Amino acid sequence: MEPKNIERKSLDNQEFLKLRGATEKISAELFTRVKRHLNILRTLFVPRKLLGAYVRSGTMEEVPGSDKAFAELQERYSAVAQKPLGLPSKLKTPLPPISNQLDATPFQYSIFSESAPDKGITITASAKWVLSYHSDCSLNRLKAMVAGEEPRQDEDMKQAVIHHLLPTVFLKRFSDLGELLKDLRYVVQSEEITELGGLPVVTLEAPLKTFLPPDDFILQITQLSGIPAFQEIIDLEALDGLIDPLRESVKNLL
Repeated sequence: MEPKNIERKSLDNQEFLKLRGATEKISAELFTRVKRHLNILRTLFVPRKLLGAYVRSGTMEEVPGSDKAFAELQERYSAVAQKPLGLPSKLKTPLPPISNQLDATPFQYSIFSESAPDKGITITASAKWVLSYHSDCSLNRLKAMVAGEEPRQDEDMKQAVIHHLLPTVFLKRFSDLGELLKDLRYVVQSEEITELGGLPVVTLEAPLKTFLPPDDFILQITQLSGIPAFQEIIDLEALDGLIDPLRESVKNLL
Protein backbone atom coordinates (compact mmCIF):
# COMPACT_ATOMS: atom_id res chain seq x y z
CA MET A 1 0.00 0.00 0.00
CA GLU A 2 1.10 3.56 -0.54
CA PRO A 3 2.56 5.41 2.45
CA LYS A 4 -0.13 7.43 4.12
CA ASN A 5 0.25 11.07 5.10
CA ILE A 6 1.40 10.73 8.69
CA GLU A 7 2.92 13.25 11.09
CA ARG A 8 6.60 12.96 11.98
CA LYS A 9 7.89 13.69 15.51
CA SER A 10 11.42 13.54 16.87
CA LEU A 11 12.05 11.24 19.85
CA ASP A 12 14.97 10.33 22.04
CA ASN A 13 15.57 6.70 22.96
CA GLN A 14 13.92 6.96 26.38
CA GLU A 15 10.76 8.55 24.94
CA PHE A 16 10.64 5.92 22.21
CA LEU A 17 10.84 3.01 24.65
CA LYS A 18 8.06 4.49 26.80
CA LEU A 19 5.78 5.21 23.85
CA ARG A 20 6.47 1.88 22.16
CA GLY A 21 5.38 0.01 25.29
CA ALA A 22 2.18 2.08 25.57
CA THR A 23 1.50 1.69 21.85
CA GLU A 24 1.79 -2.08 22.01
CA LYS A 25 -0.71 -2.27 24.88
CA ILE A 26 -3.22 0.10 23.26
CA SER A 27 -2.88 -1.46 19.82
CA ALA A 28 -3.46 -4.96 21.22
CA GLU A 29 -6.60 -3.77 23.01
CA LEU A 30 -7.89 -2.05 19.87
CA PHE A 31 -7.27 -5.23 17.86
CA THR A 32 -9.21 -7.28 20.42
CA ARG A 33 -12.00 -4.72 20.24
CA VAL A 34 -12.32 -4.73 16.44
CA LYS A 35 -12.30 -8.54 16.35
CA ARG A 36 -15.07 -8.62 18.96
CA HIS A 37 -17.15 -6.13 16.99
CA LEU A 38 -16.71 -8.06 13.74
CA ASN A 39 -17.66 -11.32 15.43
CA ILE A 40 -20.91 -9.74 16.65
CA LEU A 41 -21.64 -8.19 13.23
CA ARG A 42 -20.91 -11.33 11.19
CA THR A 43 -24.61 -12.29 11.02
CA LEU A 44 -25.19 -9.06 9.04
CA PHE A 45 -22.44 -9.87 6.52
CA VAL A 46 -23.72 -13.20 5.17
CA PRO A 47 -22.38 -13.47 1.58
CA ARG A 48 -25.55 -15.22 0.41
CA LYS A 49 -27.57 -12.08 1.25
CA LEU A 50 -25.52 -10.29 -1.38
CA LEU A 51 -24.77 -12.93 -4.01
CA GLY A 52 -27.70 -15.34 -3.67
CA ALA A 53 -27.29 -18.37 -5.94
CA TYR A 54 -23.93 -17.08 -7.19
CA VAL A 55 -22.31 -18.58 -4.08
CA ARG A 56 -22.76 -22.23 -3.10
CA SER A 57 -24.72 -22.71 0.13
CA GLY A 58 -27.37 -24.93 1.71
CA THR A 59 -30.13 -22.68 0.36
CA MET A 60 -29.55 -21.64 -3.24
CA GLU A 61 -32.50 -19.27 -3.56
CA GLU A 62 -32.42 -16.15 -5.71
CA VAL A 63 -31.72 -12.83 -3.98
CA PRO A 64 -32.95 -9.53 -5.47
CA GLY A 65 -30.03 -7.54 -6.79
CA SER A 66 -27.61 -10.50 -6.76
CA ASP A 67 -27.05 -10.27 -10.52
CA LYS A 68 -25.86 -6.69 -10.20
CA ALA A 69 -23.75 -7.48 -7.09
CA PHE A 70 -22.02 -10.40 -8.79
CA ALA A 71 -21.39 -8.35 -11.93
CA GLU A 72 -19.68 -5.71 -9.81
CA LEU A 73 -17.62 -8.36 -8.00
CA GLN A 74 -16.64 -9.84 -11.37
CA GLU A 75 -15.63 -6.43 -12.70
CA ARG A 76 -13.42 -5.68 -9.70
CA TYR A 77 -11.91 -9.15 -9.82
CA SER A 78 -11.12 -8.95 -13.54
CA ALA A 79 -9.35 -5.62 -13.05
CA VAL A 80 -6.65 -7.22 -10.87
CA ALA A 81 -6.72 -10.95 -11.69
CA GLN A 82 -4.37 -11.17 -14.66
CA LYS A 83 -1.79 -8.52 -13.84
CA PRO A 84 0.08 -8.88 -11.55
CA LEU A 85 -1.72 -11.89 -10.02
CA GLY A 86 -1.62 -14.12 -13.10
CA LEU A 87 -5.10 -15.55 -12.47
CA PRO A 88 -7.94 -16.25 -14.94
CA SER A 89 -10.10 -13.14 -15.25
CA LYS A 90 -13.44 -14.97 -15.33
CA LEU A 91 -15.07 -16.24 -12.15
CA LYS A 92 -16.87 -19.59 -12.33
CA THR A 93 -20.23 -19.82 -10.59
CA PRO A 94 -21.44 -20.80 -8.15
CA LEU A 95 -18.49 -19.61 -6.10
CA PRO A 96 -17.22 -21.99 -3.40
CA PRO A 97 -18.93 -21.53 0.01
CA ILE A 98 -17.86 -18.34 1.80
CA SER A 99 -18.02 -18.22 5.58
CA ASN A 100 -19.40 -15.06 7.14
CA GLN A 101 -16.44 -14.98 9.53
CA LEU A 102 -14.78 -11.58 9.21
CA ASP A 103 -11.08 -10.91 9.60
CA ALA A 104 -9.16 -7.74 10.42
CA THR A 105 -5.54 -7.62 9.22
CA PRO A 106 -3.26 -4.80 10.42
CA PHE A 107 -2.79 -2.21 7.67
CA GLN A 108 0.77 -2.07 6.35
CA TYR A 109 2.71 0.10 3.93
CA SER A 110 6.36 0.69 3.05
CA ILE A 111 8.61 3.72 3.41
CA PHE A 112 11.96 4.33 1.74
CA SER A 113 14.60 6.58 3.28
CA GLU A 114 16.94 8.79 1.28
CA SER A 115 19.94 6.96 2.73
CA ALA A 116 18.57 3.56 1.65
CA PRO A 117 16.16 4.19 -1.25
CA ASP A 118 16.21 0.56 -2.42
CA LYS A 119 15.44 -0.98 0.96
CA GLY A 120 11.82 -0.58 2.01
CA ILE A 121 10.81 -0.65 5.66
CA THR A 122 7.41 -2.18 6.38
CA ILE A 123 5.29 0.06 8.59
CA THR A 124 2.40 -1.47 10.53
CA ALA A 125 -0.45 0.82 11.55
CA SER A 126 -1.34 0.68 15.24
CA ALA A 127 -5.03 1.47 14.85
CA LYS A 128 -6.02 0.51 11.30
CA TRP A 129 -7.01 -2.80 9.72
CA VAL A 130 -8.01 -4.33 6.38
CA LEU A 131 -11.48 -5.91 6.51
CA SER A 132 -12.03 -9.23 4.71
CA TYR A 133 -13.89 -12.50 4.87
CA HIS A 134 -11.83 -15.26 6.46
CA SER A 135 -9.55 -17.06 4.04
CA ASP A 136 -6.91 -19.77 4.34
CA CYS A 137 -4.72 -17.42 2.31
CA SER A 138 -3.96 -14.31 4.36
CA LEU A 139 -3.17 -10.94 2.83
CA ASN A 140 0.53 -11.28 3.66
CA ARG A 141 0.63 -14.77 2.15
CA LEU A 142 -1.04 -13.47 -1.01
CA LYS A 143 1.60 -10.71 -1.27
CA ALA A 144 4.36 -13.27 -0.76
CA MET A 145 3.02 -15.44 -3.59
CA VAL A 146 2.81 -12.49 -5.96
CA ALA A 147 6.34 -11.42 -5.02
CA GLY A 148 7.65 -14.94 -5.63
CA GLU A 149 8.63 -15.38 -1.98
CA GLU A 150 6.27 -18.35 -1.59
CA PRO A 151 5.11 -21.04 -4.07
CA ARG A 152 1.98 -20.01 -5.97
CA GLN A 153 -1.32 -21.66 -5.10
CA ASP A 154 -3.76 -20.26 -7.66
CA GLU A 155 -6.95 -21.41 -5.95
CA ASP A 156 -5.82 -19.96 -2.62
CA MET A 157 -4.88 -16.71 -4.34
CA LYS A 158 -8.26 -16.47 -6.07
CA GLN A 159 -10.06 -17.14 -2.80
CA ALA A 160 -8.06 -14.44 -1.03
CA VAL A 161 -8.83 -11.88 -3.75
CA ILE A 162 -12.56 -12.64 -3.66
CA HIS A 163 -12.65 -12.53 0.13
CA HIS A 164 -11.03 -9.08 0.15
CA LEU A 165 -13.14 -7.70 -2.68
CA LEU A 166 -16.47 -8.87 -1.30
CA PRO A 167 -16.65 -6.36 1.61
CA THR A 168 -16.18 -3.49 -0.87
CA VAL A 169 -19.26 -4.65 -2.78
CA PHE A 170 -21.19 -5.53 0.38
CA LEU A 171 -20.78 -2.11 1.98
CA LYS A 172 -21.66 -0.37 -1.28
CA ARG A 173 -24.97 -2.26 -1.50
CA PHE A 174 -25.75 -2.22 2.24
CA SER A 175 -24.53 1.26 3.11
CA ASP A 176 -26.28 1.19 6.51
CA LEU A 177 -23.68 -1.33 7.65
CA GLY A 178 -20.99 1.22 6.93
CA GLU A 179 -22.90 3.75 9.01
CA LEU A 180 -23.11 1.22 11.84
CA LEU A 181 -19.35 0.76 11.74
CA LYS A 182 -18.94 4.52 11.88
CA ASP A 183 -21.23 4.61 14.93
CA LEU A 184 -18.76 2.20 16.53
CA ARG A 185 -16.17 4.96 15.98
CA TYR A 186 -14.37 3.46 13.02
CA VAL A 187 -13.29 5.45 10.00
CA VAL A 188 -14.45 3.30 7.05
CA GLN A 189 -12.61 3.77 3.77
CA SER A 190 -11.95 2.07 0.45
CA GLU A 191 -8.25 1.87 -0.37
CA GLU A 192 -6.05 0.09 -2.92
CA ILE A 193 -3.14 -2.29 -2.42
CA THR A 194 -0.69 -1.17 -5.08
CA GLU A 195 1.56 -4.24 -4.93
CA LEU A 196 -1.51 -6.35 -5.79
CA GLY A 197 -2.41 -4.36 -8.88
CA GLY A 198 -4.56 -1.83 -7.04
CA LEU A 199 -6.74 -4.43 -5.32
CA PRO A 200 -9.51 -2.43 -3.60
CA VAL A 201 -10.12 -3.24 0.06
CA VAL A 202 -12.14 -1.85 2.95
CA THR A 203 -10.16 -0.44 5.87
CA LEU A 204 -11.33 0.30 9.40
CA GLU A 205 -9.46 2.81 11.53
CA ALA A 206 -9.90 3.72 15.19
CA PRO A 207 -9.95 7.48 15.82
CA LEU A 208 -6.52 7.62 17.45
CA LYS A 209 -3.74 9.85 16.18
CA THR A 210 -0.46 8.14 15.32
CA PHE A 211 2.94 9.36 14.15
CA LEU A 212 6.37 8.18 13.01
CA PRO A 213 9.84 9.35 14.05
CA PRO A 214 12.16 10.70 11.34
CA ASP A 215 13.52 8.20 8.80
CA ASP A 216 17.03 8.16 10.31
CA PHE A 217 15.62 7.16 13.71
CA ILE A 218 13.51 4.37 12.17
CA LEU A 219 16.52 3.18 10.19
CA GLN A 220 18.61 3.09 13.37
CA ILE A 221 15.99 1.00 15.21
CA THR A 222 15.53 -1.45 12.33
CA GLN A 223 19.29 -1.87 11.94
CA LEU A 224 19.59 -2.72 15.62
CA SER A 225 16.75 -5.24 15.45
CA GLY A 226 17.84 -6.68 12.12
CA ILE A 227 14.20 -6.61 10.94
CA PRO A 228 13.07 -4.01 8.34
CA ALA A 229 9.79 -3.36 10.12
CA PHE A 230 8.41 -0.63 12.39
CA GLN A 231 5.09 0.15 14.09
CA GLU A 232 3.35 3.52 14.09
CA ILE A 233 3.39 5.19 17.50
CA ILE A 234 0.15 6.23 19.15
CA ASP A 235 0.18 9.90 20.16
CA LEU A 236 -0.69 9.81 23.86
CA GLU A 237 -0.86 13.61 24.02
CA ALA A 238 -3.78 13.55 21.56
CA LEU A 239 -5.92 11.11 23.57
CA ASP A 240 -7.68 13.91 25.45
CA GLY A 241 -8.78 15.36 22.12
CA LEU A 242 -10.67 12.28 20.92
CA ILE A 243 -13.80 13.28 19.04
CA ASP A 244 -17.09 11.66 20.03
CA PRO A 245 -19.25 11.30 16.87
CA LEU A 246 -22.50 11.34 18.86
CA ARG A 247 -21.50 14.52 20.69
CA GLU A 248 -20.51 16.18 17.41
CA SER A 249 -23.77 15.10 15.77
CA VAL A 250 -25.85 16.56 18.60
CA LYS A 251 -23.82 19.78 18.60
CA ASN A 252 -24.45 20.15 14.87
CA LEU A 253 -28.19 20.05 15.53
CA LEU A 254 -27.80 23.17 17.65
